[in-house]
Amino acid sequence: MKKITFVTTNKGKISTAMNYLGDANIEVEPYNYELIEPRTDDIQEIARQKVLQAYDVVKQPCIAMDSGFYIEALNGFPRAFVNFALDTIGTQGILDIMRGKENRNCAFKECVAYYDGKDIKYFFYEHKGTVAEEYRGHDNEKQWSPLWHIYKDSFDPSRTLSELSDEEIDERRKVTGSSLQEFAKWFKEQ
Repeated sequence: MKKITFVTTNKGKISTAMNYLGDANIEVEPYNYELIEPRTDDIQEIARQKVLQAYDVVKQPCIAMDSGFYIEALNGFPRAFVNFALDTIGTQGILDIMRGKENRNCAFKECVAYYDGKDIKYFFYEHKGTVAEEYRGHDNEKQWSPLWHIYKDSFDPSRTLSELSDEEIDERRKVTGSSLQEFAKWFKEQ
């Protein structure tokens, strides 16, 4: 079985990586370390800088990941500045800004960066959905972000991700893609 080190403090991302990569028979070795995020709204650049930091810490091939949340009606806000938006206005602030807006289209965009000490490889995916009218659902260990309480996607457009059961989240993972899934396809061939 192949192994890869994933450097992050986000337990939801670790859980997701273990599921996607486990499906591909790749073992994830989590390394709990707070990586410094640069101030940019380019998720590829953030993932690049994070994986370089991660490699400096673990001294072996590893992955790092970044994602952004893009709301069409808000010109893409908050983009890669999700944590800043959540720390300042929170999910309720986003819902307040969205009140009365007909266009509720949004997307999570993600980038996984792999670095082996020589080359960096990037893997991307975009999850399209809509912003809910209200904060809904419950917290769970698979959750990456409080945005799960206001995000609905094509798996079940009537409910937020936080309203799905663990079994439904696992089923959703099987029918939707991910940058982790794209990485797994490539990594297995190496």
